[in-house]
Parts: sequence; C-alpha cells; structure tokens
Amino acid sequence: DVDAYNYYGAELTGLDQFKYGRFEARMKMVSFPGTVSSMFLYYDNSDRLRSEPWNEIDIEVLGNNVGRWQSNLITREPDESETCAKDKSGSCKKVTSESKHLFGFDATKDFHLYAMIWTPEYISWEIDSVEVRRDYLNETKKQVEFMTETQSLRFNLWASASTAWVGKFTGGEMADGPQTQYIDYVRVYSYDEATKTFKKEWQDDFTGSELDPTHWTTGGWVMDLVRLSQDNVVVEDGFCKMMMTRE
Repeated sequence: DVDAYNYYGAELTGLDQFKYGRFEARMKMVSFPGTVSSMFLYYDNSDRLRSEPWNEIDIEVLGNNVGRWQSNLITREPDESETCAKDKSGSCKKVTSESKHLFGFDATKDFHLYAMIWTPEYISWEIDSVEVRRDYLNETKKQVEFMTETQSLRFNLWASASTAWVGKFTGGEMADGPQTQYIDYVRVYSYDEATKTFKKEWQDDFTGSELDPTHWTTGGWVMDLVRLSQDNVVVEDGFCKMMMTRE
C-alpha cells in the first residue's frame, strides 16, 4: 500500500514559550508499525543547524509495541562550536538518551495521563501520576543543564522510515479510515525556582469546534513518510483529534 497513496500526519503546535514547568495531557494514542504518536517540548530554532542549539524533551509511543513508550532528551551544540563531536555531514552530533518503558496497558485502547516535568535541577516523566524516569544535573551526558532555551509544547502523529525504531510502515491500517490520536485536555504549570513549586497557569479542554488561537497552531511540513496536514487537526466532541490519513 505504501507506494500507492500519499500519507498525511498531524501536529498541534504550541505558541506559548516556556522555561521550566509541568506539562500534562490526557490522551489516547496511536500505535501501528511505522508510527510515532507523541507529546514533546521543543526549542523552536533547533532546526537552524548552523547557529542554534537543539533542546527537546520527548514522550513517544512507537509503532512496534502498543504496550511500550520511549522517553528521550535531545541536545546539540551549535554547529559553529569547535569543540563538539561531528557527524558525517560535519554538523554537531545530537546527544540523545532514549529509554524504553512498559505501560502495563495498551495505549491505544483508553485515555491515560502523560506528564513531563522540567526544572533547572531535573527532568522527569510520569504516566498516570506515577514517575517513571528522572534525570538530574551532572549526569554523564549533561543534558539537564544544557536545556537552557525556551521551548514550546507540541503533539504530533507521523510515520518514520526507520523500521528498526518503529517497525515497517505499510499504510494498510488506514484502509478503513483515519487513525486518530485523541487529546482530552492539556494542563500547563509554571515553576517557581525560589520555592521549587508549580502553579497551574492554564488548561485547555478543547470545547467548541476550533483551536484556541492564543495557545495553538498546526504544522504543515514533511516528517519522513508523511506530510503534516493542518486539516488533520480537528476539535470536536470535547477532544483535539490528530489524524493520520491517506489519499
């Protein structure tokens, strides 16, 4: 099927810029071979490879196992740095710290609460309010201290060509219609560095029929095997629905 159709994914792109905080979303995910169903924080200029650092914090449900997910930190020095390790293209290599975790449930069958917590001292991940991973300052890869840039909160659904990472994408799962990642609500908390406490700033329950333009826009670029389509992000029935489709 994969060569017979054009494929489209979706991204909900946050407009707010954050420096630390707690970020929660109650979601039902997508997982079939080749897919990535995610929630992440991202420094918006990370893709400017020559002059900007890379900062990213990930939750990813991968298509090769509906009962497993990946936490990850991605960092990279600007390309102008003379001290960074280079890849084959001459750019500074990204530093990653992927870790796989078992849910104990099928992430596509019901809603669960996903959270990322970012502070100057640590970064952690929670599922249903249970902490699964925590990275501290001064660990081997020094990624917590490298997270110095403001980041936006994003969600996306896409397909990767890396079969070793997510399985082989065929597209056949969309023969009967779209595959959909559901977001029930998003909650954002700020972090007080003096008191080391969190304060709830806003919550989006996705009521009505449109995205809140003060917080969200949508992506429209190519991500590996799909093009992100703005039409594939829909607000209805009290959910934000991010769809993968083909035509």
